[in-house]
Amino acid sequence: MKRPKLRKASKRMTCAKRYKIQKKVREHKRKLRKEGKKSGHRKPKKDIGIPNDAPFKAEILREAEQRKQRLEELKQKQKLDRQKEHEKKRKLDAKKKDAPKQKTSSLKQQSSNKQCDKNSKKVPLQKVLCRELIKVIKASDIVLEVLDARDPQGSRCPQVEQAVLQSEENKKLVFVLNKIDLVPKTIVENWLKFLGKELPTVAFKAATQVRDRILQAKHSKMTSRVIDVSRGNTCLGGNTLMKLLRGFRQSPDKVIKVGVVGFPNVGKSSLINSLKQVRVCNVGPARGTTKCMQEVKIDGQVNILDSPGIIVSPSSSAVTLAMRAMPDIDEENPLNAVNAILKHCNKQQIMLQYNVADFKSPLEFITLLANKRGMLKKGGIPDTEGAARLLLSDWSGAKISYHSKPPASFILPTSLSQELKEDTWRKIDPQELQQNNLRTLKFARCPSMASSVVFHSPDLTDGVIEEPEMEEEMKASEEMISDEEEDQEEDISLNEEKEEDNLSGEEEEESRDISSRGSLAKESKASHREKNAKQAELPSQPTTDIQANTKDKDLWVSLDRPANENDDYDFNTDFV
Repeated sequence: MKRPKLRKASKRMTCAKRYKIQKKVREHKRKLRKEGKKSGHRKPKKDIGIPNDAPFKAEILREAEQRKQRLEELKQKQKLDRQKEHEKKRKLDAKKKDAPKQKTSSLKQQSSNKQCDKNSKKVPLQKVLCRELIKVIKASDIVLEVLDARDPQGSRCPQVEQAVLQSEENKKLVFVLNKIDLVPKTIVENWLKFLGKELPTVAFKAATQVRDRILQAKHSKMTSRVIDVSRGNTCLGGNTLMKLLRGFRQSPDKVIKVGVVGFPNVGKSSLINSLKQVRVCNVGPARGTTKCMQEVKIDGQVNILDSPGIIVSPSSSAVTLAMRAMPDIDEENPLNAVNAILKHCNKQQIMLQYNVADFKSPLEFITLLANKRGMLKKGGIPDTEGAARLLLSDWSGAKISYHSKPPASFILPTSLSQELKEDTWRKIDPQELQQNNLRTLKFARCPSMASSVVFHSPDLTDGVIEEPEMEEEMKASEEMISDEEEDQEEDISLNEEKEEDNLSGEEEEESRDISSRGSLAKESKASHREKNAKQAELPSQPTTDIQANTKDKDLWVSLDRPANENDDYDFNTDFV
């Protein structure tokens, strides 16, 4: 049965009742105003604003608007600071929780780093890195040169390739094209074809999120937990690379050693962690995280040697130094590096990548980027140096997608002869390797051509791998020390001569003073004796003769002996 609708009550009332309510409201408001006057509370006066007749009204309004904007910016800055503080606290809490878990996984790396630090105190860091790189090349049977897929030609070092290919132990060299997920697929395919004309090239994408050893052990016990396969956890090309390395074995019982070399931030340590599927090497966005050789056992057939980054030659171009070198950002000016990078990129693509307005100079671009990211100093001044460091970290890390195109013409390098090329490809099937690389690219999530910046790459990057001889440095240091000692001896002899000259000058002045005092004493003594002779009415000539005969003796003796001894005149009182 349908429920009947209830009729709503009417809001109509009699006029007497309505007037009565209005009267009560007026009386209540009147009462409140009266109590407010007694307590001293008054209604705030309304701001009448700036009258139209006031002089400089436009400037006053402009200043008020600027003051309002400053207050809003200050509030926004305080809000960002609070957010940063909260993020720092969260990170510290997370580090405190993960600290005991990461201790066991990084014991070997810490011990090796400590040894390098001890050596680096005595020897410069450049020599230590060169020494460790040479150790890796000598101890390895196969060398993997890791190349950045965004700039493979600029990631190659001809000095390292020559040292590997022309070694007496007949070492093999293989290219690993890492970071393929940051480059469009067509560009990666072109680079695989270009590099495959020289040596075997494997397309690879390292896993950025790898479990620690303790977490891996716990995870193996907890079989019910679901494995998270995300973009950062997946490794592509690992099976292809391991199959290629096992194909180089001469006997099934022999364990091959594989050295991993390359410039900083190309992903050497990440490649080893991805193959091991456990974090055994320290990785980070900063250049030069790895400083010593570290051996990692992948399985019973392959051992991998991690190496520090190749040192870029100081004579390289500004772009090469900005992209590949390990500079101290605090000491060098990052604006010069940013200027060199922007010159080799398309301006419109950079504007779209960072969502920045049109700019005329690199400094203007850095200023716009600092304002965009809220990087401001005291007084609202843009932090240009901080923005420049941010851009450099983006380009050296994995945040920016840029690519360079392979050269139009192919020329076989001088270090690689046709015999070495055939010897390297002898145990490898080129068609199978190409199919495996295409399968790897099929599962990779690569950006489109529209979202990637075109980068005009320079030629191969020259590196420093030869350690300077210690004997020459010792000779140079000994020569420097001998020169310093000779300079010190010359300074001492000059000081002694100056002191002798000063002493001789002082002695001459003293003798002059004494002689002048002696002559004055003689004159005063003669005048005194003449007076005594006149008083005694004695001839003065004999006394002068006696004085003339004994003047020198009386003078020097009288100066050395006491004044009142056998003499009528007190010499001391005359010259005091």
